[in-house]
Amino acid sequence: MIADGRETRITARRGVVLACGGFSHDVARIAKAYPHVRRGGEHVSPVPSGNTGDGARMAERVGGRVDIRYPQPAAWMPVSRVPLKGGKYGVFPHLLDRYKPGVIGVTRAGVRFTNESNSYHDVGAAMIEACRDEKETSMWLICDHATIRKYGLGFAKPAPMPLSAHLKSGYLVKGRTLEELARRTGINATALEETVREYNRDALQGKDTAFGRGTTSFNRYLGDPAHKPNPCVAPIGDGPYYALKVVMGDLGTFDGIATNPHGQVLKDNEPIPGLYAVGNDRASIMDGNYPGAGVTLGPIMTFGYLTGLHLAGRIDTQAQSKELRSAA
Repeated sequence: MIADGRETRITARRGVVLACGGFSHDVARIAKAYPHVRRGGEHVSPVPSGNTGDGARMAERVGGRVDIRYPQPAAWMPVSRVPLKGGKYGVFPHLLDRYKPGVIGVTRAGVRFTNESNSYHDVGAAMIEACRDEKETSMWLICDHATIRKYGLGFAKPAPMPLSAHLKSGYLVKGRTLEELARRTGINATALEETVREYNRDALQGKDTAFGRGTTSFNRYLGDPAHKPNPCVAPIGDGPYYALKVVMGDLGTFDGIATNPHGQVLKDNEPIPGLYAVGNDRASIMDGNYPGAGVTLGPIMTFGYLTGLHLAGRIDTQAQSKELRSAA
């Protein structure tokens, strides 16, 4: 390593553990791994900017394997780019607004494509699929004036906080009518107006026959419990209307370094002596699925513990192998 301008060699007695946070900001690798980036789309991740795949590259240099094999190589997170001073942007994860009654998400074609109140990963996967024939993977969140003042939208906060700065920066787009909103955003106006009519027809009774929004406890727990009969569904009322562009981000990679259960990095399916990988650096046990919140943290803690035991010499792998062979 380089420290204070000098090269320094550090010798590890028990082993080296790769814990570099995965490759969410490795531009070259996500261009191969992420389907929407492969087709030329944008990806903006809110994870630490230092997660650039250093661990994966170091493992590969000594024969480790970093396959791109999962159908969903990362935990998807729909995000918006928040304009900051000096031409910079912040990244806002859309964790709450999608669940609120009176907010819908549409593609540039002006149509809904999923249950907006599903998990961020599922909504992200649906975005990628809905835009598979487009260069850009994005959706627009749409709502009326009463809704945005009650709940906010993305980084824009509810009343009494003003919306003027977000409108001036272009973060929010406003239109007196849906047709005007569509023209200003590039959304298909005819389709958007028809989508809102169809959505409102059900929403007046608190229903979403198209996608079943608000029919699960997961949907409802981030809705508005005071809104009856469905905490996730309300009609889109009178203008003015607001739109917010959402693009793809992630909360960490699922694909990663191939290891055994103890975290030893594998080369030709055999452990590389003294080299381990933990956290988002190693391939997820979930195979690219996202069954619930904490799906990265649970395995990270569990397998990190097993790796620690192995490094400390408290796991006898030879004895375990004998037990497995005997059981077979």
